[in-house]
Amino acid sequence: MSEESKEFFRPRLSEEEYELIKGIRNAGKEHGVGLQNLDHGWLKSKATSIHFRNPLFKSGEEPSKEIDFDSIISKYVEPIKLTPVKQDTGIFTFDRLVYADVHIGMNTNENGYSLYGGKWDEEEILRRLDVMISHTIQNKKGNTLIIDELGDFMDGWDGETVRKGHKLPQNMDNEKAFDVGFQFKIKLIDSLSEHYSKIVCNNICNDNHAGSFGYVVNSAFKSFIEARYEHVIVNNIRKFIDHYFFGKNCFILTHGKDGKNLKFGFKPVLETKQIEKIKNYIDEHKLLTDDVKIEFSKGDSHQKIFDESTSDSFDYYNYGAFSPSSEWVQTNFKKGSSFFELFNFKNDGQKIHNPYIFKWNSDREDISMNYGM
Repeated sequence: MSEESKEFFRPRLSEEEYELIKGIRNAGKEHGVGLQNLDHGWLKSKATSIHFRNPLFKSGEEPSKEIDFDSIISKYVEPIKLTPVKQDTGIFTFDRLVYADVHIGMNTNENGYSLYGGKWDEEEILRRLDVMISHTIQNKKGNTLIIDELGDFMDGWDGETVRKGHKLPQNMDNEKAFDVGFQFKIKLIDSLSEHYSKIVCNNICNDNHAGSFGYVVNSAFKSFIEARYEHVIVNNIRKFIDHYFFGKNCFILTHGKDGKNLKFGFKPVLETKQIEKIKNYIDEHKLLTDDVKIEFSKGDSHQKIFDESTSDSFDYYNYGAFSPSSEWVQTNFKKGSSFFELFNFKNDGQKIHNPYIFKWNSDREDISMNYGM
C-alpha cells in the first residue's frame, strides 16, 4: 500500500465495534460531554475493545476540565414562571444582603472539648439560613436584591485549606458538604424569588478555605438557578478584588485573603499599606467621582468592624462570619458572635442598616438578636 493510500485508509469495523462507538457517541450527546479532549484511549465492552487516537487533539494543550453544568442541569430543571411582588418603593432603589465565612463542613467542637462548644451541622446551618431569609423579607424595601457572599463558603476540600498542609477539623466529607452548600444556595433564592423583581448574587470564589470547592458549588448553583428563574443573575468572582456599581454606590468586593499569594491578607483594622493598595485599585479603575460613595467589603477575619472615617475615599467594612467560632478561634481568642447584614439603599446613595447577630447564651445554645435600624 502506498503512503498516499495509507493516508485515506479507513479500517472496516465489525458490528460489535460499530455498536460500541455508536453507544459512546449517544452517551456523549446525552450528557453534554465527548471524546474530543482525549489524545487516545480504549473503548471496551463485553463483546469487543477498540484502541483509538484522536487526530483532532492538539498536542501540548491541556484538555478541558470544565464541568458543563449548563447542559446537564438544563435537562432536569423546570423553569419557574413567577410574577414577583413589585411594590411602590418610594425613595428606596435596592436592598443588599451581605454574608461571609459560612465554612460549611467545619467542626466547632472536635471530641467535645472546645472551650465554648457550638453546633455547626446541616441542621444548624439551615436554621440560620431560615433566620436570614425571614429577616430579609421582613425588612424588604426595594424591588431589587443584591446578595454579596464574601468567600470561605466551604470550609475546605479534604479537610485542608487551599494551600494544603493545614488540617481542619470537619464534620462532613466532601460529598456531604457539597450537598449542604448547594441546598443552602438554592433554598435562599427559592425563598426570596417571589419577593423581588430582580436578584443578583455575587459570590467570591478566590479565598483561602473554599477555593475551587467553593467555585464548583457556586458554578452548579449558577447553572441551576439561572435555568430556573429568569430574574436571577449569578456572578462567580474569581478575581481577588472586583467591584460593581449600583446607582450612586460602588462596592469593591474581596474575601480579604486569596488562595495563592497572600499569607497575610487585609486586616480588620486599616493600616497605611492597605489604604494605599485600595486607593491604587480605585485609581486604576477610575472609581472615585463626586457623586459616588465607595465601600470596600471584605470577610476573612471573622470580626465585624465598619470603618467610615479612616479614609476620605472609601468606607472599610469588615464583615463578621455567618458561622460560629472555630475551635482554634475559641482557644486563641474568644467565643465571638456571628452575623449577616441587610441594607436598604435610597436613591441618593444613603442607606438604612438592618443587621442581625447570632449569639450563644449561658446554656451554649444559639439565640438570635436583631438590633438597630
